[in-house]
Amino acid sequence: MNHSSTLDLLLDDSAKAAAILMLDKVNSRARRSANFGEAIEVRNPSDGALIGRVANEGTKGVSFAVERASQALAPWASLLPRERGAIMMRWHRLILENAEGLAALMTLEQGKPVQDAKGEIAYAARFIEWFAEEGSRLYGDTIPSHLPGTSMQVTQRPVGVVGAITPWNFPSAMLTRKAAAALAAGCPVVSIPSKVTPFSALALEMLALEAGTPDGVFQVVTGHARELVAELCSHTTVRAVSYTGSTEVGRDIMKQCAATVKRVSLELGGHAPFIVFADADFEAAVQGAIAAKFQTGGQDCLAANRIYVARCIYDRFVARFTEEAQKLVVGDGFDERVDIGPLASAPTLKKSMEHVEDAVTKGARLMCGGDQPERGGLYFNPTVLADVTPDMKITWEETFGPVAALIPFDDEEAVIAAANDTEYGLVAYAYTSNATRAQTLPARLEYGMVAVNTAKLTGAPVPFGGVKQSGNGREGSRLGILEYTEPQYVCTQA
Repeated sequence: MNHSSTLDLLLDDSAKAAAILMLDKVNSRARRSANFGEAIEVRNPSDGALIGRVANEGTKGVSFAVERASQALAPWASLLPRERGAIMMRWHRLILENAEGLAALMTLEQGKPVQDAKGEIAYAARFIEWFAEEGSRLYGDTIPSHLPGTSMQVTQRPVGVVGAITPWNFPSAMLTRKAAAALAAGCPVVSIPSKVTPFSALALEMLALEAGTPDGVFQVVTGHARELVAELCSHTTVRAVSYTGSTEVGRDIMKQCAATVKRVSLELGGHAPFIVFADADFEAAVQGAIAAKFQTGGQDCLAANRIYVARCIYDRFVARFTEEAQKLVVGDGFDERVDIGPLASAPTLKKSMEHVEDAVTKGARLMCGGDQPERGGLYFNPTVLADVTPDMKITWEETFGPVAALIPFDDEEAVIAAANDTEYGLVAYAYTSNATRAQTLPARLEYGMVAVNTAKLTGAPVPFGGVKQSGNGREGSRLGILEYTEPQYVCTQA
């Protein structure tokens, strides 16, 4: 790997130097890099500079990793839960000890502000800690027998080798949320990260090995996702596949896994409504909407895509929300003043531009943004569109960029119908001071998660996931580990 073109520019910055140090450590531990395929370049979205190269391991690399995982399955599953947990806790500790380098590496390859990246590393480590403990609470059941002289028990057994396919927007947390649950259940994991952010995954693999994870138990395979995923889904030894990404790809993964009847869990796209009722705490709603829309530059399945505001406070809300959006600073993620870094790719930038153009052409008011800052590249200014209507693309397509769509509403029935009028069902937000509405509204919203009077709702203890075409299954919480187990019923004659 050669990253000298970037290294010379970074040595005067401690955070960037930490990224390069972590990159060097990952490179020194890289597996099989000379054995599979051509190299894939990884570039900094902030300036396009070359960060390094990873191997395109192809189908051969996936097959090799699955075979190693298969050999590791029985020894790993046979360990006591507390023994697996002890290894995972060492992994957790190493991640926290290397948090600065891991966060800086993430900013280097993904672009998000380094403070946000540090938050993600802490979030990622928490999933390992949670499931390291949860493995010892994977209880079974004793069934009162209906047959004389028999005992009946149900235990949770590891499903087998697990494939984990993770996205670029949260390259560390999405991996540990899947892998930690599977490992705690006794399942080896073969992970395929996005080719946009492979180094964050490789760094986690390196630290897992340092923590004492046996060979074959946790592996990362790099390359072009379409080829790697097809091999993973068709391989008969892989018994469960977990994917986070677009709904379109999720549908295809379900089809590919059908032939071998795999367990499939999917965390797919979102098109979150954010509802502000007239009785809401106005300033709290404004700040909540800013956070829900612009976190990770809008490149988040939880991002508020449609912001519905009661008509009687709509004009005031539009003005105040626009004022706050204009304060957000766009720039390189290593600049501590920056709120929004570069978008991850040219297609993501193009979609944001198309949504703005489509909305303005059809009558939306452009309150701010809608263009790129002077530095160009993959940067896009925070954008606010007012008076958005249902015929505009942004009301039914997930933008995945820093573009906010504001829509007035007249009554509760109408806004609930509008909020539910989508194929997605991941998360919905609502702000109200009416206690009765706060209690009854969630049951009327067709979403797997509902946040009332807050924009912050995620964490290791909660069951993360959606309904409709936002996916199936849950990650995190006590339910997350069950995605990687099969109940085994045993009937014993005395």
